[in-house]
Amino acid sequence: MSTAAPTFRLADRFSNVGFSEIVVIRNKILAMKARGLQVYQFEGGEPFAPTPQVIKDACTKALAENKTRYAPSSGIPELIEALTQKVRTRNRLPAEQAHIIVTVGGMQGLFAAFQALLNPSDDVLVFSPYWTPTIDLIAMSGGRSILVDTFKARSEGLKVSLEAALTARTRVILLASPQNPTGVVWTPSEMAEIADFVCSHNLIVVSDEAYEDLVYEGQHVSIGSLPQMYERTISCFTFSKSYSMTGWRIGYAVAAEPFITGMKQAVLYSTNGVSTPTQHAAVKAITSCDDFIRENLPEYRRRRDLLVNGLNSLGLDCELPAGAFYAFPSIAKYSSDSREFAAYLLEKASIATVPGVVFGPQGEAHLRFSYSVSIETIERGLEALSKVL
Repeated sequence: MSTAAPTFRLADRFSNVGFSEIVVIRNKILAMKARGLQVYQFEGGEPFAPTPQVIKDACTKALAENKTRYAPSSGIPELIEALTQKVRTRNRLPAEQAHIIVTVGGMQGLFAAFQALLNPSDDVLVFSPYWTPTIDLIAMSGGRSILVDTFKARSEGLKVSLEAALTARTRVILLASPQNPTGVVWTPSEMAEIADFVCSHNLIVVSDEAYEDLVYEGQHVSIGSLPQMYERTISCFTFSKSYSMTGWRIGYAVAAEPFITGMKQAVLYSTNGVSTPTQHAAVKAITSCDDFIRENLPEYRRRRDLLVNGLNSLGLDCELPAGAFYAFPSIAKYSSDSREFAAYLLEKASIATVPGVVFGPQGEAHLRFSYSVSIETIERGLEALSKVL
């Protein structure tokens, strides 16, 4: 019998998959708080308002009525019906009920989409800066991310930039609007240009619409609503941002065949669906909480303007984001290393941000600040920032 130590290995699919640096930052913040330090937290991605009470009451009611059994893995009928009506009217997607699947947050929708679409070595065009988990989701599905500079594409032309990035293995474009971390909202004309490129090259779009209800300038357009695009688009949504339901872990996706069948299989054999009481709460959200969204939008805009104006006054050049709840200022006047500068602000001013390079090389020399925080945090954070710049 061999006495050599056993050799174990992880599956190859994890070779290019990492953990979020934001988690590392949060651990540092927790350690600082444990020492009694006050931290001005701009690193997060949480809505500032709590979940509406009517949503919580709907969950409590479902529990009291023993609606705790297994649900259909694709979603309870009441929620599927409500979501179908929502995407038909608000997103202008010609969806059928069979094209809807309820997911464990928007993240699982994206996971299922890439699982359904990608074969090993397929390429995905990704606008960068990007939401960091998407690159890992693509890698875990065997795909390769090809980055397209968002800023350059918008200034020099989308078609030219996309054509330059196209490879013989390109199968998918990942499109987020509004975009995290930049706050970019693709305009109707830009969406039409992207759609024309997609159709010309027989590609598929994975559309991340997590921040669809947080648009301050312009309008939200679901690319799947454009001519010839529904059958070649997987649209992913979440309750997290619109209804302050981040911890509830519920989202949904819309896709035609053959993609929806693959997504349903990916959900079935990963989580077998979403918590039943949570789905009943989601029915209440989607049918009764439009006022909550409308009332919060001016509050987000107020915070956005306060933070962005303050950052610009301190020499951190920052464009006004059109959507989501993040500011993405340039730190080029002070540093070219976003990790180093973020660490400096945390140590010297107790200001927690996210280094721009975390969102791809096109994000270097930027920091991400969330303005989904209290007005007091923004005001005091800007004051602390002014003392170290």
